[in-house]
Amino acid sequence: MDGTAAMNVAPPPMMTDGVLTVAYLVAGVLFIRSLGGLSKQETARRGNLSGIVGMAIAVMVTAAAWANHPGRDLTSDLEAIGLLGAALVVGGGIGAVLARRVEMTGMPELVAVLHSFVGLAAVLVGFASYLSPAALAMQPGVDRTVHLVEIGVGVAVGALTFTGSIVAWAKLRGSISGKPLLLPGRHALNALVAAASLGLSVPIVLATGAGGLPYLVAIAVLAGALGVHLVMAIGGADMPVVVSLLNSYSGWAAAAAGFVLANDLLIVTGALVGSSGAILSIIMCRAMNRSIANVIFGGFGTADAKGPVAAAPAGEVIEMSQSDVAAMLRASKSVVVVPGYGMAVARAQSAVHDLTRVLRERGTAVRFAIHPVAGRLPGHMNVLLAEAGVPYDIVLEMEEINHEFQATDAVLVIGANDIVNPGALDDVHSPIYGMPVLEVWKAKTVVVLKRGMAAGYAGVENPLFHLENTRMLFGDAKKSMDGLVTALRA
Repeated sequence: MDGTAAMNVAPPPMMTDGVLTVAYLVAGVLFIRSLGGLSKQETARRGNLSGIVGMAIAVMVTAAAWANHPGRDLTSDLEAIGLLGAALVVGGGIGAVLARRVEMTGMPELVAVLHSFVGLAAVLVGFASYLSPAALAMQPGVDRTVHLVEIGVGVAVGALTFTGSIVAWAKLRGSISGKPLLLPGRHALNALVAAASLGLSVPIVLATGAGGLPYLVAIAVLAGALGVHLVMAIGGADMPVVVSLLNSYSGWAAAAAGFVLANDLLIVTGALVGSSGAILSIIMCRAMNRSIANVIFGGFGTADAKGPVAAAPAGEVIEMSQSDVAAMLRASKSVVVVPGYGMAVARAQSAVHDLTRVLRERGTAVRFAIHPVAGRLPGHMNVLLAEAGVPYDIVLEMEEINHEFQATDAVLVIGANDIVNPGALDDVHSPIYGMPVLEVWKAKTVVVLKRGMAAGYAGVENPLFHLENTRMLFGDAKKSMDGLVTALRA
């Protein structure tokens, strides 16, 4: 037997079905442990490690299972493994570079782009599966119908996730205005496009060979347009919920791809991501007194008709010097810090940690109050504070600390706006009316650190700045915090 013939001899099976099932089960358990670990800051590192190990197992056993298909030979296996290895090296290298270079202010955009990759992958998997020789050779029947419907659903969900994530990325980085695009009859339009996407599955099933390809392309185009419209109709202040919802969409897109590929682990993993993202979206919507249906169908946090405008804030804005703020902090026994996106932009988290350490060394009780939608990403502020080394036990959620502001001497609001707006509770004409907020105005003194008097991301004026017990400390948050630390240490 010559060398070429030897290379084409089918090698012994690399993996039996039983081993594959056990490996997929182990990887699935690790993914579940990863989600459980990420639910708390103390166990987040361990959760990440579980996810990494689970994904490594998933990739290896999936490659081995593919090489185990009937009719394979060593030559084709080596070619496939080479292509897979090259893809892993290139993709992993790009991901590593992006992860090291991205600033925390750019993390929301990065997450949105990663969601778009998942959606695009689901679309490509759907088209590749439809055009595969095995799919084209399938005879009419239940199996073929189910397979083609799975492909249609996978392409639709993937295209919606892809375009919606791209629009979210553009909004988060400021390339597209954060103002919602409210087309007349947008809900009916969304329903019509969704129904048309589902209806196109019928001619795909009825077509023979690759005759249904134009209809599959039409599904991708319609679903992509729907994804653009859904996210364009959402206001900038609601982007944390949008990012969470797109995370859920990407999970369902992965699950749909799993059905197309008959990959059980991909189905389980996609379902885990999809369901956890949906649950997080619901929790965040409740924190904003919104309905999840408003998010899914567009126009979240907006009204179709213009109502009376919110009342203009009354009172004077009182500015405070850095030395006066330091003197007030020296005299305070309890201080609460409320971080916002401005802290991320100024990269002030390390300076905030230094201030916390100095105050605690002086015997001052310091805690942090975190609103569920602070920043541009779910958990954005928690990650920033953990990165700076702020102890986990003094970082409290809104429900845990809201009732304690009355007994607080001083509150430092660093770059936050909408989440501390009293108009959300008492101004029925405010766009954010009904949204639970951190009731910082109940403290003895509130100091707001801002660059200027511009409105927040929602474009809503904040009456807090005009209250008698509120003081403004204008300037870059990092420079202001560093100055306070220096003054306190002196």
